[in-house]
Amino acid sequence: MKTEKEIFENTDPRTILQTVIKEKVQAILSYLSNRKWHVTKVILSAIGANRLEIQVVPKAKPHPINIRVDQPVGVSIKHGYGKLVFETRVISLEPSTDSNGGGTIVLMVPDRIESVQRRAYFRVKVPESMKVNTVLWHRSNTNEQNDKTASHYWQGRLVDISAGGAQVVIGLDQEPDFKKGQFIGLRFTPMPYEQPLLLNAQIRNILPTADKKRLCLGLQLVGLEASKEGREVLQKLCGVVERYYQIQQEGVREPVLQN
Repeated sequence: MKTEKEIFENTDPRTILQTVIKEKVQAILSYLSNRKWHVTKVILSAIGANRLEIQVVPKAKPHPINIRVDQPVGVSIKHGYGKLVFETRVISLEPSTDSNGGGTIVLMVPDRIESVQRRAYFRVKVPESMKVNTVLWHRSNTNEQNDKTASHYWQGRLVDISAGGAQVVIGLDQEPDFKKGQFIGLRFTPMPYEQPLLLNAQIRNILPTADKKRLCLGLQLVGLEASKEGREVLQKLCGVVERYYQIQQEGVREPVLQN
């Protein structure tokens, strides 16, 4: 019997999208504006010959969606076993007739929809035997290289990770300058022998640790579904989550006694 994952991966994208539209599943649209990643909640509302209509979910405090025709965008949808992700482009923008609405964005129907298993989105703690350092920096309107060299950056430690988010702690002695909702850059090396992963994230919460000496940043990773390169990073991230989980399980089964 085929798994739900296999069924979706071998199904025409149009059929998948029709199912999502029928079930009125909320999705996340990610896009670049002024060299910064942005995310907004949307509902897939209709599908035509080669057009997919999405409605921006109204907010209590609406803000402009700085998006343009022909712009590439990414879409992620929670569904069943995990998430469906695809890349496409904007072909039309249609204003809303409702003053509280965000309007309609018309996308090209994607050629392919990829799936990420649910377990990859469960947070996994970094194994206690490992110390995974991170570098964080503010995103700016300059290019990526200048972001890391011209702007201030902070050293932290990775606490947990999933395909959708992470938790990082930073010492207060570094005078961290972050705020909720801010988009930042994040870099860490999953294993000593691997290349570092470079990610974009949005700060969802900031809390002091119990000892009051550090800040704990809860991060949502953004932009990975919006390009082929990003989805390759997403697959690597899924592998990291799986490896950390396996290390944790091996530690539980075979405890190591230390002097």
